[in-house]
Amino acid sequence: MEKGTLSKGKLVEFRLQGERRLAVVDRPDGKKDWIVIDQGGQAHKIRPQRVEFEVTGGPYQPSDIANFLQQVQPFIDPSSLEVAWELLVEEGTPVTPSEMALLLFSEQSPVLCYVAHSLLCEDKIYFKKKGDSYEPRSAVQVEEIKHQLEVEEQRQREKQGFFTRIQKALAKEKVEWLDSDRTRLEALEKFILQPEQKHSSAQDILNAVDRSQTPEAALELLISLGWWSPHENLFLRRSSYPVQFPKRVLEVAKSCLVSPPPDPDVKRLDLTHLKIYTIDDESTQEIDDGLSVEFLDEGKIRLWIHIADPSRLVTPGDELDLEARRRSTSLYLPTGMISMFPPELATGPMSLVQGQVCPALSFAVILNDDGSVLDYSIHASLVKPTYRLTYEDVDEMLQLDIKAEPEIGILGSSAIRRVEWRKSQGSINISMPESVIKVKENDEIVVELLYSSRSRQLVAEMMILAGEVAGRYCQQHELPVPFRGQPQPELPPEEELIVLPAGPVRSCALRRCMPRSELTTTPSRHASLGLDVYTQVTSPIRRYTDLLTHFQVKAHLRGDPLPFSIEQMQEIIYSVATSTSEATSVERQTNRYWGLEFLRRNGDQAWHAILLRWLREEENLGLILLEELGLELPHRFERLIPLGQRFTVQVTRADPHRDEIRFREMLSHEIQSVIS
Repeated sequence: MEKGTLSKGKLVEFRLQGERRLAVVDRPDGKKDWIVIDQGGQAHKIRPQRVEFEVTGGPYQPSDIANFLQQVQPFIDPSSLEVAWELLVEEGTPVTPSEMALLLFSEQSPVLCYVAHSLLCEDKIYFKKKGDSYEPRSAVQVEEIKHQLEVEEQRQREKQGFFTRIQKALAKEKVEWLDSDRTRLEALEKFILQPEQKHSSAQDILNAVDRSQTPEAALELLISLGWWSPHENLFLRRSSYPVQFPKRVLEVAKSCLVSPPPDPDVKRLDLTHLKIYTIDDESTQEIDDGLSVEFLDEGKIRLWIHIADPSRLVTPGDELDLEARRRSTSLYLPTGMISMFPPELATGPMSLVQGQVCPALSFAVILNDDGSVLDYSIHASLVKPTYRLTYEDVDEMLQLDIKAEPEIGILGSSAIRRVEWRKSQGSINISMPESVIKVKENDEIVVELLYSSRSRQLVAEMMILAGEVAGRYCQQHELPVPFRGQPQPELPPEEELIVLPAGPVRSCALRRCMPRSELTTTPSRHASLGLDVYTQVTSPIRRYTDLLTHFQVKAHLRGDPLPFSIEQMQEIIYSVATSTSEATSVERQTNRYWGLEFLRRNGDQAWHAILLRWLREEENLGLILLEELGLELPHRFERLIPLGQRFTVQVTRADPHRDEIRFREMLSHEIQSVIS
């Protein structure tokens, strides 16, 4: 619009910071600008190009604007445009505001022309501006725009409803979260779990509920809402370990329970006549091994190690197999176990259940007097576990030398012979205090110290024996399986070790020298076990590499082609090793979290500690062992003390979420007051 079209007393519309505003032209200002006065008497300097509409009639005064707008208001009805659009859409003819006024109101007064302009310029559905006119949109375009607006309105309703439910939840009222809420809550979850990424939607939510835009605030909010528990396992959530089983896997598991598939091993050796002991912790649900003693002629004894046979129900490459491969291991956390297989299978037909006929892979071994293997054989079998015993039961039976169960004593003495033989082969025994942390349903934390016992040694040695025998068999028949080896460590000289205090300090020094064990398809020596060949085979329900060995060995025993070539086995081992490492990390971090939470809750307790080693001696930072709990934690000393020094500490700060722990050494009079 040229400057010449403006004149004093004209009523014009322009935009101020995006908002439409009416003003009366007052006077020119320089060569290009005009001064206009709005209804509040405020002057604005504008150029003609900023004028979006010129009201006919006049001249006007700024005081007329309020009355003019008052006359306009009753006619503003956006729905009236739909009627006009229906009349114009077929021809597609553009229309000016004055023409629209004539169409809508049958007259073109200044007020009604401005009404038509207001409707058209605010319309987002039916018309689009084209020069000084407005062109009707096509029916398809209108339908799409209406759909988009409906979606946006629905989104806004959901958003408002979400924040309403948030306020109710924060007020401790019961809330039923909707599916649309889940996306927003999951945005907060991602902010907590992956804070290094961009999370604008989560930060918008935090801002809307007047919280700081930090991962810590997001965590606090989710806990306050009851969406997460106060002790949500962030380590597990950050990992790729699946907590839930896919529906298709659960369907396969259910089918196996109702109608088991045909057993590929139709000629199983019937060993149901043997007396079989399963020995586990009382809380163990996946029973994957049992032990027998068979008395032969001339006083000879055959040891039997029976291992649960999940491959009875699992075929390489099927849904159960691929899901177990993805998980790689069962996860043992203080809050409970997450099984590698669906629990109804793992604790049911896959386990060696007392009194039931169960499929197994059985290892028969005759030992030499020195504990070495004289003869062995491996069989797909049927067994019927006789007794389910705990470690405490077996310790008591060994101590009392129960005559009615001579097999227990024979298993115990065989285990001792195996220990001695492995020592002669260079095995390295490192004994450090271990603990098990359990969180009960009421969130009570129990820390149980595991003491070395004859029963645990008995079971451990029988499992190692089965691993040696399986390794020999696979090596002899060139079966590609996950052989486990360990390079020979470079141990400190004897004169260095002898000056270290015996017990945990010396064991800690040895432990630091031990290289990681390795999984390969090539047999290799396992240094700490003192074995030339070894493969883990005794936990196929909860460790996928053991299941792989079962697949290969059983196929060879049947005379069938091996399920996995050496190339396939190498690829699977690599994948599973990565998953297992992540699962182990989750277990370690979760145990540490609950260990710190236990110490936080027991901040008034005094704990006996021993200095295991220096982490940074120049900073007085050492690794200490809390002897009653079997927990190893860092501590910064106020003084320099010798390794193995015993002292008493009390927690001054523990923050499990931040992985922080602080202790202070207690003085003798303080210790007495705590004890009393």
